[in-house]
Amino acid sequence: MAGHSQFKNIMYRKGAQDAKRAKLFAKHARELTVASKAGGPDPDMNARLRTAISAARSANMPNTNIERAIKRGGDNDDGADFQEVRYEGYGLNGVAVIVEALTDNRNRTASEVRAAFTKHGGNLGETGSVNFMFDRVGLIEFVSTVASEDEMFEAALEAGADNVEATSDNHAVTCSPEMFNEVRESLESQFGVARSARLEWVPQTTLSLDEESAQTLLKMIDALEDNDDVQSVHANFEISETVLQKLST
Repeated sequence: MAGHSQFKNIMYRKGAQDAKRAKLFAKHARELTVASKAGGPDPDMNARLRTAISAARSANMPNTNIERAIKRGGDNDDGADFQEVRYEGYGLNGVAVIVEALTDNRNRTASEVRAAFTKHGGNLGETGSVNFMFDRVGLIEFVSTVASEDEMFEAALEAGADNVEATSDNHAVTCSPEMFNEVRESLESQFGVARSARLEWVPQTTLSLDEESAQTLLKMIDALEDNDDVQSVHANFEISETVLQKLST
């Protein structure tokens, strides 16, 4: 998949993000609650909830937290009425950025997202202004030790996936959003629980950034991800190993 290398390029940031465990769990809890409220608390009957549970478990969210969030949505006892909102715009050097949020106050969230873009040299655009540069896909990842590359490819093909990318420590399976749960469930029945499973906006092409531009863009993404309403951020940039080493020192 074109652009998938971006996710490997910014892996070093995920260590810092994982340290913000309480904030991360809060974001998963919000998605679990909204999914449960929208489609019911039974994951067997609610595909969105199954996806949310898988994502929460991939983040090592405790089962008690997951169950509490699902119950809160199923009981409709969460006073907030969260809405799904997608923001699109450009960061420094024309990097396309998609921000997905769950908010109980659209005006507040829009203002805060716009401020993050503006502060770091970007511009918030209209919905639909950049998403044509991305493919919406299901991404299911397994550690490399669960199967050989050929075994994973054959199983993924049979399950209805579109592609498999293998590295020394990871199998990344991509599929259409419509096939996401079917492919995930088929592969997990053979290889165990996935390392991660989620819907992604994968860039069709990527822009390579120098050290200064990368530093500014990463600060913008960090500011967006620190927002309680923001669930995910996607962008079409790439950072070379040389620049990564400079940024991580």
